[in-house]
Amino acid sequence: MSQVMQEVLDLLDLETIEAGLFRGPSHNIVGKNVFGGQVLGQALMAAGRTVDGRLAHSLHGYFLRAGDTTAPIVYQVEKIRDGKSFATRNVKAIQHGEIIFIMSASFAVPEDGLEHQSEMPAVEGPDGVLSETELRQKVAPMIPEKIRDAFARERPIEIRPINPVNPFAPVKQEARRYHWMRAQSRLSDDPLLHQCVLAFASDFALMGTAMLPHGVSFMQNNMQAASIDHSMWFHRPFRADDWLLYDMDAPNASSSRGMNRGLIYSQDGRLVASTAQEGLMRLREVPEKY
Repeated sequence: MSQVMQEVLDLLDLETIEAGLFRGPSHNIVGKNVFGGQVLGQALMAAGRTVDGRLAHSLHGYFLRAGDTTAPIVYQVEKIRDGKSFATRNVKAIQHGEIIFIMSASFAVPEDGLEHQSEMPAVEGPDGVLSETELRQKVAPMIPEKIRDAFARERPIEIRPINPVNPFAPVKQEARRYHWMRAQSRLSDDPLLHQCVLAFASDFALMGTAMLPHGVSFMQNNMQAASIDHSMWFHRPFRADDWLLYDMDAPNASSSRGMNRGLIYSQDGRLVASTAQEGLMRLREVPEKY
């Protein structure tokens, strides 16, 4: 087990305070604020621990405040309904006495029924594709010293971009991107854990898709960027430690917000999950210095 992957498993190993109340640690993953994927994964884990015999089929969350990486987060789970087929939970993530994130999640029993799916894009497989870490090493001299360590830090999710973007020299292009991703280490067989790890991984790169047509990047010092919300649907069984293709597009940008969507496929072509996220992408008039 790699150290960075073990850190994620430790993040998801929530402490039970009492019924419906959990506490999770925080960790500096992408910068000074708590990574949105961390909160998504922990909130889903908290909700899942209150449900028996069902797995999540959808979640819808709103990021309300920036999280503090130096303090734990308390997750309060409200049991809304337990029906014959579906169970619904609301989750509040609380830090320093304030709600930083809210989420509704629905869980369902497996059923047989009608099936169809969008076809997996015909893109290059993960073998031989440079990893995100290798690509970042190539642009290391361009990284401001203040953020160099955070930018170059090894991630628990191995990402291999099909059409990589240099965030320090962005060019205008189609609002479409692909990358292969998988957990750095082999995980247990717990399906809830795989859902939580995929929720964690789904926040990487998605928000920046809407910036592609404008030739801008979250690394610009005049760009204010943040996730506003995040939705996810789980369609079919999968393993987060096997290669998954993340197919992302952005159909709209307006009012300083970008709308991003994602389809996640297993390597054998099954559509296993879908995502949607709106992100703030506000250009400031006065650039700030690093």
